[in-house]
Amino acid sequence: MKHIAFIGAGNMGGALVRGACKALDPQEVLIYEPSQKAAAALSAETGCQVAASGAQAVREARYVMLCVKPQVLEPVLEGLLPALREGAQAGEHRVVVSIAAGVQLEALDQMLARGGLELPVVRIMPNTPAAIGQGVLLIAPGPRVSGEDYAGLEQALGRCGLLERVTEQQLDQGSAISGCGPAFVYLFIEALADGGVKVGLPRGQAVTYAAQMVLGAAAMVLESGKHPGQLKDEVCSPGGSTIAGVAALEERGFRSAAIQAVEAAFRRNQELGKV
Repeated sequence: MKHIAFIGAGNMGGALVRGACKALDPQEVLIYEPSQKAAAALSAETGCQVAASGAQAVREARYVMLCVKPQVLEPVLEGLLPALREGAQAGEHRVVVSIAAGVQLEALDQMLARGGLELPVVRIMPNTPAAIGQGVLLIAPGPRVSGEDYAGLEQALGRCGLLERVTEQQLDQGSAISGCGPAFVYLFIEALADGGVKVGLPRGQAVTYAAQMVLGAAAMVLESGKHPGQLKDEVCSPGGSTIAGVAALEERGFRSAAIQAVEAAFRRNQELGKV
């Protein structure tokens, strides 16, 4: 039996597949992706194995990763129930893992129960930087998940970046930052680069400078132990250019916009869980 199977390998699922193939022998990683072209491309890139169907992927792996959107999670899982039931009847141990935003552990249990199943379930909220080992994966295991189950999941995903075991409530809250945040930061990098172009920099240089600056600033927060506000103050000389830029951001509601973005993402996560 293979270690892990991914049902769906889009942007987020593909990022996790890439991370898993760095942590495990790619032969231990199985994917099922409806787009044969996308599946073949990911297999060629990572060395992972491709299943002909979701049922085959379930039958051949211990961990079943449901990497689909919340709107289609229930019908996808319903289609996998016969294969999961066969395995349970044969005494095989499987763990079901979902990355669907907003869909609670209780809802996953109920979906499985409709097929007569009681299996360990886990929710994970990853982000796309997991593809290069710089992700954040918030993990909320259900009550049936054993220490061995959790360790096996850590083994598969440990090369994706920071793995943080959290409560389900913290997962929903934190994913509005860690899961959605990369898009916010990309937007910020793009805007900084636009500013650089406006003042005369070539586009390529402007993007590189902005991205490297964000990378370095993030490392300063994590490695210095200082509050972001203190680090900001250390850059701002009295009457200097940096404080002039900070004032322009504050005047236009930058801080408030960031707070509202997180709140909006959190609310949408909750809505998706009710779909």
